[in-house]
Amino acid sequence: MNIPLFGNLLDLPAGVTRPTWVVLDVTGDYPERQPTQPLAALLNKAETVEALAARAAKLAEADWLHGVLVRVSEFTAAPATAHAIREILRRLSENKRTVAYLPQLTMTSLIVASGAQEIAAPESADVMVSGFAAEPTFLGAFLKKHGIEFENLRIKEYKAALTRFSQDHMDEANREQLSAYLGGLEAAWAADLAQGRGVSEEDALGWLTADLTSAQGAVDAGLIDRVAYEDELIGPGTRPLAAVLDLLLPNKPGTPKAGKVAVVSVVGSIVTGKSKNNPLPLPLLGGPMAGSDTVVAALKHAKEDKATKAIVVYVNSGGGSALASDLMWREIATSDKPVVVVMGEYAASGGYYLATHADKIVASPYTLTGSIGVVSGKPVMQEFNGRQGLKPERVGRDRALMYSPSRPYTDEERAHIEKGIGEVYDRFTSRVAEGRDLSQERVNEIGRGRIWSGYDALELGLVDELGDLHRGLELARELAGLPDDAPTWNAAPKKQGPLPEFVQEAAQAAQVSVTVWPFGRERALTWLDQDIQIR
Repeated sequence: MNIPLFGNLLDLPAGVTRPTWVVLDVTGDYPERQPTQPLAALLNKAETVEALAARAAKLAEADWLHGVLVRVSEFTAAPATAHAIREILRRLSENKRTVAYLPQLTMTSLIVASGAQEIAAPESADVMVSGFAAEPTFLGAFLKKHGIEFENLRIKEYKAALTRFSQDHMDEANREQLSAYLGGLEAAWAADLAQGRGVSEEDALGWLTADLTSAQGAVDAGLIDRVAYEDELIGPGTRPLAAVLDLLLPNKPGTPKAGKVAVVSVVGSIVTGKSKNNPLPLPLLGGPMAGSDTVVAALKHAKEDKATKAIVVYVNSGGGSALASDLMWREIATSDKPVVVVMGEYAASGGYYLATHADKIVASPYTLTGSIGVVSGKPVMQEFNGRQGLKPERVGRDRALMYSPSRPYTDEERAHIEKGIGEVYDRFTSRVAEGRDLSQERVNEIGRGRIWSGYDALELGLVDELGDLHRGLELARELAGLPDDAPTWNAAPKKQGPLPEFVQEAAQAAQVSVTVWPFGRERALTWLDQDIQIR
């Protein structure tokens, strides 16, 4: 069947004036929201969860539309994002018939598809339903072979931010927490699939060990509804989404007179200074960085805006600088407007620290959170320098150069740093205890640097409920007494300086600083194992 690329509505069957079905493509990695920085927004070509939700809402309102075929192909987003898209499709399914078409049956694509009423796959579909796993690579022996060692001072035994660099193997505490985290992900997956497919969670977990190898086997097991190719799922009244955008109703105006909700994003490693993005694919250094100056200024803007009645802070960060995290925390803790924190794929360590005093915390079942602990360290290049003929010469106080990579810490310096990170850990656990109404002893039990899935964090009292940004916005409106249709806006720092904001941002982006340890002399609240791909 020839379906026009942009849809020629004049080619519809006789008597049909508008398409009866629309094809909605779900592909790629789906960042949650459009960047607030002008240059990043200009260059961003990826579809966002925010945009997908808006389009799905319009499709739900189209009275001429019978159903939506959701084509989930080459979906590379994390499980937390998959769950958010699942909820978008579930809401769409309340108004329209929805069929998910999956050329690849993967763990994450099935999370998405479980929000649709039916799931179909071609006979030749790739079937990869084997649970979640992680395989971090430990670099300790490799670095030592090249004359580099890593000082790793941490509180406490589960704090694994630097173990990939300081050790040549995974220690038992790290193995324990990763195993428990993956178990939480599989429990969340089973809950999503069980609800979507109308089976028990026990039956859903059984699919992970059912040795499924074909689409027909998945049908027989009840995982999907039918085997079909895409052309068998569409009719002459079907058009791609791009062909019907002009037919969709415009966004309904909200009720701005009552007030609005600001959304502030904390995405990437948490650092002091301004937010930036390092395009270089470097360990610890690549990708977006949420700067305390930028985030605090955005929060201040939202707090000072008279029309804003509530604030939602979206966090997708494995943490970072203890100082930067505390500055963000302070701005949230002192807000006289309700603040709801919504956690994405990561909200660990510093990403959790800043959330402790929010009025409500919402996590995805798949969020990696917790990691209530502290780490400090540095690479030691002494042997490397010797091999390469490099000879650093010291002048002045030796203590002033204690963070230099040219030598290890002395015993006195190590004790000094351990005292400092101990103080940070006590402050961290105090923040959690006060904000979450837990005893200090209880926080230490579930802290110690250990990570948790959002699914487990709810049971432990670290978060208030499971959900996504949509649910976070609902809660913010409820707390502020706003109507359900109160509008939202993406809060950013107020414009400053004589140059256009995108020019300032471009100048900052050109200043790429490459260091081996990104936090300098700072103590870090971070879960830096973000190369661990959960699939």
